[in-house]
Amino acid sequence: MSFGIDDLPVRDELRGKSPYGAPQLDVPVRLNTNENPYPLPEPLVERITERVRQAARHLNRYPDRDAVELRTRLAEYLTKTAGHPVAAENVWAANGSNEVIQQLLQTFGGPGRTAIGFEPSYSMHGLIARGTGTGWISGPRGEDFTIDLAAAEKAIAEHRPDVVFITTPNNPTGNAVPPETVLALYEAAQAAKPSMVVVDEAYIEFSHGDSLLRLLDGRPNLVVSRTMSKAFGAAGLRLGYLAAHPAVVDAVQLVRLPYHLSAITQATALAALEHTDTLLKYVERLKAERDRLVAELRALGYDVTESDANFVQFGRFEDSHAAWREILDRGVLVRDNGVPGWLRVTAGTPAENDAFLDAVRDIKKEQSA
Repeated sequence: MSFGIDDLPVRDELRGKSPYGAPQLDVPVRLNTNENPYPLPEPLVERITERVRQAARHLNRYPDRDAVELRTRLAEYLTKTAGHPVAAENVWAANGSNEVIQQLLQTFGGPGRTAIGFEPSYSMHGLIARGTGTGWISGPRGEDFTIDLAAAEKAIAEHRPDVVFITTPNNPTGNAVPPETVLALYEAAQAAKPSMVVVDEAYIEFSHGDSLLRLLDGRPNLVVSRTMSKAFGAAGLRLGYLAAHPAVVDAVQLVRLPYHLSAITQATALAALEHTDTLLKYVERLKAERDRLVAELRALGYDVTESDANFVQFGRFEDSHAAWREILDRGVLVRDNGVPGWLRVTAGTPAENDAFLDAVRDIKKEQSA
């Protein structure tokens, strides 16, 4: 007799759910997980080696529990790139932005509380909400994937959520949320509860616009979350962080695990922060490639959502999964996010993007033959 998850005393809200993940198939070109395609430059690799070697000499001791040096350097990076002063006491770091989100929901969500996001959006917001016992509310988006402000304000007033998620640039659609929309939703959330508002800026370095860090002043219930996985090309590092009022940083420390950031993680992140100028040059390359993908796909007759991220959502397909398979059969893996009629492709190297464009051109030729 087989024994599976359903035979265990799993919490009811987890039954029938699937873990987050994208297929990792052995194909020549993988453009499905929004990774930065450029390996870290050799001088940075050498610096990481030096810092990790230094940290390794003290692995018999616990790491800095509060990651003070790392938070200081992250604050300096945010101040330099966003043009808005950020101090170390405004910053908290964790193992990827997903752990940041988890800690926020452990602190401000939980049993008897709710969170809302405007979908389609980053599916981990809802998954982590369920994992922390937080009720999840799927808020509305327009047909063009923008947030319908009037409908969103109505949903917040009706449900009075404890946490509001706003993803900008949005994943998987790629479009950014205007600052005035974020401000209006923040005001709606404060009038309803008041609630915490989390702005997920995982892809902000690729945006045409500015970070919303400047909105933090005078708004203690606003949080901006970031990651080093995308722009820094450090998906394997697993380092995320937030910027917020110091009271928020104090609050999330109530739920963080002791010594949650290893000495090796902190050393590696510190090395990467020494090379931000070089790493951001790769971001400029990817922005140009993303814009090329948008132009080429539109020239081929595809619908394309405006993108401020390092990926492009394109369609429309009668059967998006069948279209995904057709592209895969030509050696290119893109992402089927389950948004009906649409697929998502990550901006890769010029050669990878050429392979993808050749694949979709070939499909178009077959369809018109």
